[in-house]
Amino acid sequence: MISAMSANKRLSEEETEGPSPALGRLWRRVMEVSCVSQNRSGRCARNPRQKAARGRASVLQLGAVALCFCSLFLVPRVHADVVRVIIDGTINPVSAEHIERGIDRAADQHAQAVLIELRTPGGLVDSTREIIAKILGSPVPVIVYVAPSGSRAASAGFYILESADVSAMAPGTNTGAAHPVLMGTTMDPVMKEKLENDSAAFMRSFVAKRGRNVEVAESAVRQSKSFTDSEALQQHLIDYVAKDETDLLRQLDGKSVTRFDGKTTVLHLGSAQIVNYGMSLKEQILAFLMDPNIAFLILMIGAAAIYAEFNHPGAVIPGVVGFIFVMLAIFALNLLPLRFAGVALIVGAFILFALEVKFATHGALGAGGTAMLILGALLLVDGPIPQMRIHLTTAVAVSVPFALITIFLLKIAVRARMRKVVTGELGLIGEVGVARTPLRPDGKVFVHGELWNARCDSGVDAGESVRVAAVRDLVLTVDRVPAGVPVGSRMN
Repeated sequence: MISAMSANKRLSEEETEGPSPALGRLWRRVMEVSCVSQNRSGRCARNPRQKAARGRASVLQLGAVALCFCSLFLVPRVHADVVRVIIDGTINPVSAEHIERGIDRAADQHAQAVLIELRTPGGLVDSTREIIAKILGSPVPVIVYVAPSGSRAASAGFYILESADVSAMAPGTNTGAAHPVLMGTTMDPVMKEKLENDSAAFMRSFVAKRGRNVEVAESAVRQSKSFTDSEALQQHLIDYVAKDETDLLRQLDGKSVTRFDGKTTVLHLGSAQIVNYGMSLKEQILAFLMDPNIAFLILMIGAAAIYAEFNHPGAVIPGVVGFIFVMLAIFALNLLPLRFAGVALIVGAFILFALEVKFATHGALGAGGTAMLILGALLLVDGPIPQMRIHLTTAVAVSVPFALITIFLLKIAVRARMRKVVTGELGLIGEVGVARTPLRPDGKVFVHGELWNARCDSGVDAGESVRVAAVRDLVLTVDRVPAGVPVGSRMN
């Protein structure tokens, strides 16, 4: 029996190597039941129950064999796909995270390659370095393809294009112009040279190992040179020019690629399916907020809502909306290259708006605050490219209406606080009423549609007009007023 069980065990292990692990587990279970049945049947062959168990085990064996046999023909063989990641916009922390997750997904699925479809004007240096580090260490070959026609991979996009295992461009695209820039300050010659040398060395570090033209690639960094697709192909900056993804995969099918670590991989992309790896909901929200114009607009809306809550305590909704908007704006600005000089100018603008309401400057302080708000918006985000800075039209379109609304609301609030109280006990002071009984010195007066206990030290006859001078413990202190003063009016 032991040898029979060993043989069945080996047979089950061989069967489980098929395309369906679930069928393998079923087969092992059937073998266990069969072995137990055979062991028992050897000792109690005449027991009807043992015979029935043996019969059931045989049926299960036959069924498992049939399922395993059918699975060899019916279960489709899964081939590795090409995972496509589309980057359409600036290079920032969100796009860096998206590329990193796309490469991880391709590695988990054992894909043949990752296809990064790139069209970007450039972006942040730190995010670019994160993307390149992920590409160089990717276990899956990475193809960077500048497409469709009319697109570009400028500045940071050129670095990413050159770092790929396979770099390609569509007809009518361009790349290059990778000179480093430092916005907001004027670089002295020494600082400029240091920045150029650092960027050029970074470019050489991976272009040489990719077997591309190091000298020409470095000229895009030092001299801001740009290249069309045909120029880049002729000067060995890219590997292929393809009209679309299908054409690119057809050209790459069967080609060997030397990875960054020196290993060689043959690409089998003839029948591979391109699977899009889209952004998650979180990445879509962050990508929307990463637009500096959107972040500034959300910040101003949040500030206006919070101010409305302060002017109308208990409204709740403006406060909640304002808090959420301000937090979203702060989070987005934290990911962007923020300049604190812009923050200081925006705070100064709010101070000038408040002074405009307090002092009669005929709009001078308000105009100065509006100018400071516009200037602060323009300097708030120090992006390396125009697409990562707040546009002048956005700054003016948001700042001017916000300044007018803020000044208007401040004036209403100040005027409301300067008015005398007209409700409650304090609202009775100064109001003119009539004595219903003689006040010697105490009596009754009719004021504000109500009958009050009152006191007048000088004495008042019934029917005379009186003015409320003070209220204490629900007793009015009144004074006599000249005849002819209408009841219900107010006297200071």
